Order: sequence, then structure tokens, then C-alpha cells
Amino acid sequence: MKFAGEYRISASRAQVWEALNDPNVLRASIPGVESLDKKSDTEFAAALTVRVGPVKARFKGSVTLRDLDPPHGYLIVGEGQGGVAGFAKGSCQVSLSEEGEETLLHYQADAQVGGKLAQIGSRMISGVAKKTADDFFSAFAKQLAISTDSETSSVKEKKLTDPSVLHTITNRPAIAPAYWIGALIIIIGFLLWLYS
Repeated sequence: MKFAGEYRISASRAQVWEALNDPNVLRASIPGVESLDKKSDTEFAAALTVRVGPVKARFKGSVTLRDLDPPHGYLIVGEGQGGVAGFAKGSCQVSLSEEGEETLLHYQADAQVGGKLAQIGSRMISGVAKKTADDFFSAFAKQLAISTDSETSSVKEKKLTDPSVLHTITNRPAIAPAYWIGALIIIIGFLLWLYS
């Protein structure tokens, strides 16, 4: 099954990339996430609970990041097992582009699902997939706004005027892409799994 979408985020591409590297932002944004653990710079393990109609399942999965091109995009490859509820596996190409002061996040995914979830009607699955994606991006945008607001407040409170200090604050090193890519892969894999 193929799945694609676009989301406009009111932040610069660098801010979006940085937030997607922040495990705290991702944990606060991903519906049903229980854990998100880094195994290496490009591999993650995660667990989340999802509900689709009468089926509720806890999924454990792994995510691998490939073709990293910060802050432009990457390829996410993942798979998850939900016990008797089924499985999901697939890949997702994600790209970030700037449009004025906003960032356009675009993804194209290909996924396969099996088990009980594959037996649920496609309308129900597509509805849950859309709601889950909307919930994630809404929560992500809020977390990004909170992070940006608190950073701005901190700068104002300290009355920093030295350009080198401001440059250091706005360009601090990002957390490894694996955290946000792993979470995004899990979300996209879940959405693909639900949509099939």
C-alpha cells in the first residue's frame, strides 16, 4: 500500500529538523508511544499502543534510517510486530523544504500489513490513519512552538546582545537524526499499516 502526505509547519526548516531530533518533543507528539530507544546512530527500537476499531494492540518495532541528508530528508525503513493483531513493515521517504518562514514536510511511504488489522475495513483504517497523522502533526507543531517560545524567552531574559552567543543558541548541535527519524518511521509505518 502506498501512502503520502504533506504538512505545513510554521517554523524554519532548521527548527523543524532540530525538533525532529529531540526525543522529548517526539515522545510528547506520538500518539500511544511508550518507549523510543536509540540502538545506534541509525537504528531505533520503539513500543506503542494503537487502537483501530475493536482491535487494540501493543506494537514493538525497529527502525533504520538511511540516505540521511540533514536538514533536507532521509529514508526510513521499519517493521513492527503486534502479536495476534498483526504486523507492519515498510519504508518512507521524508523531505523538508522551506516556503518563506514555514517548512513543508512531505512524505511518501510504502507499507504492508497483516493479521487482524489487515481484516478491518479500509475506510475505518484510513480514518484512523488520518486522525493519527493529524494528532501527531498538531502535537508536534505545539511542541515546536513551546520549544521556540521558551528559547525566545530565555534569550530575552538574559538580554543577550553578543551575536556570537545568539549564533550558538540558534545553531546548537541537533540530537542525532535517529531519534526523530525513528519516531517518524514508526508513525508512518503505523499509518501505512492502518491505511492498508
